[in-house]
Amino acid sequence: MAKKIQVVIDCADPSKLAEFWAHALGYHIPDPPGDFKTWPDFLRAQGVPESEFNSASAVEDPDGVGPRVYFQRVPEPKAGKNRLHLDINAGGGRATPEDEKRALVDAAVEDLVAHGATRVEDRTKMGERWVVMADPEGNEFCVQ
Repeated sequence: MAKKIQVVIDCADPSKLAEFWAHALGYHIPDPPGDFKTWPDFLRAQGVPESEFNSASAVEDPDGVGPRVYFQRVPEPKAGKNRLHLDINAGGGRATPEDEKRALVDAAVEDLVAHGATRVEDRTKMGERWVVMADPEGNEFCVQ
């Protein structure tokens, strides 16, 4: 039986990255537990110091299909290329005509740039095109 997974991303600003990735993936930031109206209200009630409010955040697939993505604050900056990255499949898949696929990918790339990503380079291999990008903290990902 397959196991559910959570993808964990080390970062400097979990709240900022959660907002970016919620937009990029069509996910949402989950509501706080119980009857709490906000996460700060929940964290205060748990006795978490305000200096730790942004030590972690997460985004979830609203349909419950994709993995949860958890962002945890770490003291050290990103160093080097990611050993793992996410691919955003914006192009509609193999059955999508190439001109339509290109337009879908380009529109997704422009939208992500408008939300804080950086376009790194276009790549093509074995008939597949994708765009390498970096999120607001420099973590690489691809749009295909």
